[in-house]
Amino acid sequence: MKAVMMGMAMAAVSVAGVAQAEEGLDLAKKSGCLACHAVDKKVVGPAWKDVAARYKGKGDAKATLVDKIKKGGKGNWTDVTGGVAMPPYSPRVPDADIEKLVSFVLSL
Repeated sequence: MKAVMMGMAMAAVSVAGVAQAEEGLDLAKKSGCLACHAVDKKVVGPAWKDVAARYKGKGDAKATLVDKIKKGGKGNWTDVTGGVAMPPYSPRVPDADIEKLVSFVLSL
């Protein structure tokens, strides 16, 4: 019985993770992020899995990335982008959506 309950709990967590990923991708599509980014490969900007790996374990990762998306930037990924700047996305993309997008990217 315990094994069945554990299996059901794991399945629920897995479904929740899939739902969060789908929501994150839908929000990215709606916000225009997919013009320059993809989950697992470089487009113009770095792959989001690479972003997640670079910021893994850094306590200020979410705040840093939220600020970078709001204001735009250049220089952190020059080896990947060839110096192409990321444009600012605030106020075009609401702050709450930027925070959701960053949480999605960091979850990868």
